[in-house]
Amino acid sequence: MPVTGQRKSVKIFASVEVYSGEFLYRSDQVFNAETYLDFLEDRLVGRYCRRRQPVIYIHENAPYHREERVLEWFAANASWLELHCLPAYSPELNAAEPLWHHPRVHATHNRSFKNTGEILDPLEETFHSIPNQPQQILGCLRPFQ
Repeated sequence: MPVTGQRKSVKIFASVEVYSGEFLYRSDQVFNAETYLDFLEDRLVGRYCRRRQPVIYIHENAPYHREERVLEWFAANASWLELHCLPAYSPELNAAEPLWHHPRVHATHNRSFKNTGEILDPLEETFHSIPNQPQQILGCLRPFQ
């Protein structure tokens, strides 16, 4: 099998509601403040803000999470969104972290892909199955409830 000698990856922003297993995600080309704000606007605002549901949002310590425009966005949305930041180097406290095992096993494990576009189809299929069968991930979320 020919190999390129390069490792390619896809970037996926994700958020999970720990009690229901509701899983929101979006793939992008890079992780940065702009794409993170796009994720928040596209997924979080549409799902929670318009319903007037208060949200406790916990995010990790990625550098783009601390950028001024991201912090300003959270301040502007503080009426419905309460932000908490995880300490540095603490993936064990991040409820979304154990969920990455699910798509690895069901979409990408022991498979090769010619390009990053090819990997998105099985990932999308796996992610789309979660809302219909949240029990797939609820076991991973019990420690956070």
